[in-house]
Amino acid sequence: MSGTQDYANAQDTHAHDAHEGPIKTPKQLVVAVAFAFILPIVIIIMLANYVSSQMKEGAGGSGLDEQAVAARIQRVGSVDLKDANAPVVLRTGEQVFQAQCSACHGTGLMGAPKFGDADAWGPRVKSGFDNLVHSALKGKGAMPPQGGGEASDFEISRAVVYMANHGGAKFDEPKAPAAAASGAASGAEAPASGASQ
Repeated sequence: MSGTQDYANAQDTHAHDAHEGPIKTPKQLVVAVAFAFILPIVIIIMLANYVSSQMKEGAGGSGLDEQAVAARIQRVGSVDLKDANAPVVLRTGEQVFQAQCSACHGTGLMGAPKFGDADAWGPRVKSGFDNLVHSALKGKGAMPPQGGGEASDFEISRAVVYMANHGGAKFDEPKAPAAAASGAASGAEAPASGASQ
């Protein structure tokens, strides 16, 4: 009977050991926590220090150069003061085209009719001068109002005539508005009309 009892005790001990974990004392618990949490953190910190300790030349590596500092602290904008009583200088169609329109119409960007392309300008010319000017002033498709620049309606009309005439149209140069014509007729119109010839 003692053999049966020893066998039963061994079974109880084995069943009891199967439900116990490897940590039996508080000291073992502290060591397990240290290995599970603290050791990976220390390894990550050591790897980060190793990777970042090497000198690297990369983007922004010259951040303290005199030019880089000057670029960061430059003024955001500026103010232009204009004399309201000064004579108005009206630009020619070519000048407005070069300043505003050539970015898209010079290359045909985003479906804009390319400068000098009679096939692209043909249907637009048939719609008439007034429709072309209206589209240029109010915007059409990807083109913002006034081509995204600052010009008077008269200057935009001149630019439309300049582009359309190079695309096969025969539009007449628009007449200067009365207020601008009286102030600019003597000094401003003479150089402007000479520039287009």
